[in-house]
Amino acid sequence: EFVARELSNARLLIIGTYRDVDISRRHPLAITLGELTRERLFQRVLLRGLDQEDVGRFIELASGVTPPTGMVEAVHRQTEGNPLFVTEVVRLLAQEGELTQEKADQRDSWSVRIPEGVREVIGRRLDRLSDRCNETLTMASVIGREFTLEQLVPLIEDLTRDHLLEVLDEALASKVVEELPRAVGRYQFTHALIQETLAEELSSTRKVQIHARIAQALEEMYGEQADSYSAELAHHFGEAQTVLGAQKLIHYSLLAGQHALDGFAFEEAVAHFERGLTAKGLADSGMEPAADEEGAALLFGLGRARVATLPVYELEGAVSILRRAFRYYAQAGDLEQAVAVAAQPLPPAAGSRTGMAQLISDALKLVPASSLEAGRLLSIQGRVLSQEEGEYESSRGAFDQALAIAQQEGDEALELRILVDSAEARGYQNLFEESLERAQTAIELTARVDDPRSEMLAHYWAALITFGSGQAEQGGLHARASLAAAQRLRHHFYLARSLWAHEVLFHSRGLWQEARQSNDEGLAASPREPRQLFSRAIVEYQTGNFSQGATYLQRLLEITQTTPPGPTLDRCLLALSSGQIASISGATEGLELARQAAETLISYPSANPLLSLYSRAGLAWMAVGLGDRSVAAELYPYMEPFGISIVLGYSEHRLLGLLSHTMGDLDQAAGHFEESLTYCREAGYRPELAWTCCDYADTLRERDAEGDRAKAITLLEESLAISSELGMRPLMERVLSRREILGA
Repeated sequence: EFVARELSNARLLIIGTYRDVDISRRHPLAITLGELTRERLFQRVLLRGLDQEDVGRFIELASGVTPPTGMVEAVHRQTEGNPLFVTEVVRLLAQEGELTQEKADQRDSWSVRIPEGVREVIGRRLDRLSDRCNETLTMASVIGREFTLEQLVPLIEDLTRDHLLEVLDEALASKVVEELPRAVGRYQFTHALIQETLAEELSSTRKVQIHARIAQALEEMYGEQADSYSAELAHHFGEAQTVLGAQKLIHYSLLAGQHALDGFAFEEAVAHFERGLTAKGLADSGMEPAADEEGAALLFGLGRARVATLPVYELEGAVSILRRAFRYYAQAGDLEQAVAVAAQPLPPAAGSRTGMAQLISDALKLVPASSLEAGRLLSIQGRVLSQEEGEYESSRGAFDQALAIAQQEGDEALELRILVDSAEARGYQNLFEESLERAQTAIELTARVDDPRSEMLAHYWAALITFGSGQAEQGGLHARASLAAAQRLRHHFYLARSLWAHEVLFHSRGLWQEARQSNDEGLAASPREPRQLFSRAIVEYQTGNFSQGATYLQRLLEITQTTPPGPTLDRCLLALSSGQIASISGATEGLELARQAAETLISYPSANPLLSLYSRAGLAWMAVGLGDRSVAAELYPYMEPFGISIVLGYSEHRLLGLLSHTMGDLDQAAGHFEESLTYCREAGYRPELAWTCCDYADTLRERDAEGDRAKAITLLEESLAISSELGMRPLMERVLSRREILGA
């Protein structure tokens, strides 16, 4: 009646309905809605759940704490964005003291319990159903969120198929379950919490018994196709292990893990392999090799999955798992599998030791010196010697030997991998022309060889080197190709690296929002990736968001404090970011820790040249910020232009100019700043151009030769125009202070 009355004044009425509300019965509101539909005088809007970003914002507003990604994902996953459920879950987390910054920083994984308020809402809904319907749904809840009529038939023995359909129709009418589209006889609970509420009403003993019945019934029903349903069967046999034993659990866990690896579902693969190893008693066996082929296969699978999920500086754990599998195959005389284990490609360790060098050395003793197997192993040995051991000449020898074998045997797939690995090794040795040449040759081969990892890395290094040489457009093309390959590969580390290459392009042009978006995607793929944390901190400081920038810098610092000792990427990036940030903000807090990280890295004999260069660049930025003349003079010879620094947010020419200014050589500084102006203008690197203009003006003001003052004013005007347009508040404020000094 109210709606009908209001329609006389408003011809359009938007009515929101949430899917949990049942209006299917002949309720007065339903009648009114039917009449309105016939009149076509309104639009019905279906209100869907909050998305993950909205859930994160709600938690932050409700608690005053920036929630970690894991917490937001857990709440969104469990509630599916239902506003009522989100509210109740967040309230429960607050009551239990989980919504504090300390707890948020300490935990890596999150799970969410069902609050009593939510249980009551769901319980009232289930109370309206018949006892028979509730019993059937309880059995279905043990199967999972989704279930089929065929799965239920053998479990509900005292109901005919037709009666079972009637029971399910009752659940459908009450919106407790729904039929899945394009799948006859397949249902799902309308909300995960409904399924969980029903399942939790069962005792542990009863639940185990039901899982046992389900496991056996499903295995019989699937027959010869059972292996295709390995994940489902592994789950139920796992839950029924105390009743049915471990044999089939292990069998299906191994198959499920292998299927997950084939589908790039690496986290799922880890869970399956670990469950199988636990059931087999191999989960906590130290370095002991497997006792049989099944155990070795589980270890090999887990090692491969761990390689794809662990941060680079934790890969030693994955390699130790691979070694256990390798030792079994080597002792059993299965050389093909032993080589396959040792030749497992690892992400570039960049200073972190993984133990792979010894594994490769052991494997090379098993194969003929000029065989294809030796070529595969030598390619990996070349990369490991270069990045982990600092043995560059030995690395080159291994690559050359591997390439000769690949070309002799006509194996283009192996040749591609060798070219990419050697391009990366040369990049870390600051041999950028050689690295680019090998990367470009590899890119030509990708037209004939399908290898997403090699394609991603070849374009990645080509992108970084062309960016550094000022070829922004070409770098962008390579960055996009690298990302496309990484998306096919679906490996968190490679995806994060290719997204970082995209971020470099956006950052260098002052496209801050696009840079943040790439950064968010990269951190979602690899939350502890040092490159992403480093560059995001710089972006936030560049745009005046100091508190946000400090958050990312702190996360990078925490990584360096937990990383095993060694010349690792995170340490050099901490030094570099801290130095750059000090130059932007003028704040010098935390520089001592950053200085120690840089000096420690440089002191390692095995530190690769690229990380050493960046560490010294960090020390150089600190010397400039502190006005330390002697340190600036000491570091200046190391800062020759290599043509790569723009990827880390600065121009080498500008840094050389700042060092020269700090040393008191103003003419030399002016020469470097002129080079930086030319480089940034030709490449279109506008944020760095704006900083160069301001720094150059400082040098000219201090030198005060003929024409310097007028040129300084012109440079400051250009710097102010760019920084104002790009929203670089710290630089704007600095320029304005210089203009006042100049009386401009």
